[in-house]
Amino acid sequence: MDNLTHSLAGALLGQLGLKRLTGRAMGTLIIAANLPDIDALYRFAGPAIGFRRGITHGPVAMLVLPVALTGLVLAFDRLWPKRDGVPVRPWMILLLAFIGMLSHPALDWLNSYGIRFLEPFSSRWFYGDTLFIIDVWLWFALLAAVHRSQILERRGRSDWRRPAVFGLAAIIAYVAANFALTTVAERRTEQRLIAEHSVQPTLVVANPMPLMPWRREMLWRDDFNHGRGTFTLGEGVRLDRNLTLNRLDHPALARAAAEDENVRAFLFWSRMPVVVERDGRAFLGDQRFLARGGSSFLVPLDSAPRSQ
Repeated sequence: MDNLTHSLAGALLGQLGLKRLTGRAMGTLIIAANLPDIDALYRFAGPAIGFRRGITHGPVAMLVLPVALTGLVLAFDRLWPKRDGVPVRPWMILLLAFIGMLSHPALDWLNSYGIRFLEPFSSRWFYGDTLFIIDVWLWFALLAAVHRSQILERRGRSDWRRPAVFGLAAIIAYVAANFALTTVAERRTEQRLIAEHSVQPTLVVANPMPLMPWRREMLWRDDFNHGRGTFTLGEGVRLDRNLTLNRLDHPALARAAAEDENVRAFLFWSRMPVVVERDGRAFLGDQRFLARGGSSFLVPLDSAPRSQ
């Protein structure tokens, strides 16, 4: 998910009462909730697309990064001590750093971009296909819960945690409903493809759409072709009649994969790879993003336009 969502998730954990466990608790939770995205710095060293959501989101990082963050928080507090007199408890900081870190992969799994939970022990990608990567309804629920809880806390109310608890319950219900919708959409799309089009898909993905959690962009493929459609709650599945070749046997792909680390990284990351042509050039893309015109997710397979 986006970093605003991660930050609000850390704040929500604090308003559930965790911030009362030690000084520097809220800052620790918010930073920890974002810390796995430190892998974004890899873009300065190589193809980030093959590195993102990997080792910094895996089990080793879940143990190492909280220790590192705890050290930084304690060092910061020593240099700039808190003036409110609330003691900073090292073991509590470590516990909160661990909890905040765990919230990050849990949220990242919810979209169709993918995450490698088990890196470095396994490079398998996991996909939740449940929420769009930026979900404004999730923003609203998190903001409302955190803000209301903070208002009650400033007023000295003993029930200041209650809005955060209700907010968390609402978010869990929202995620569960979206997961159920995705499951139904994928199953019904596969059934339609088999029964009405005599197509046995190798993969069906219900891609969440922005602002419309009741709707899915349906993407499917078999060994040779791919297609798309939509699923809308109350209307069911609608499939486009047009089919497009995957073209993974394109000669430029094998050559580029052998010579270009960007192509290899893209193939490692890509869930639904396809080869497309634009202005006489061959590009490697992914169905999940081509369907929305995602030109930023295109990797050239040749260095110059071919003659017509």
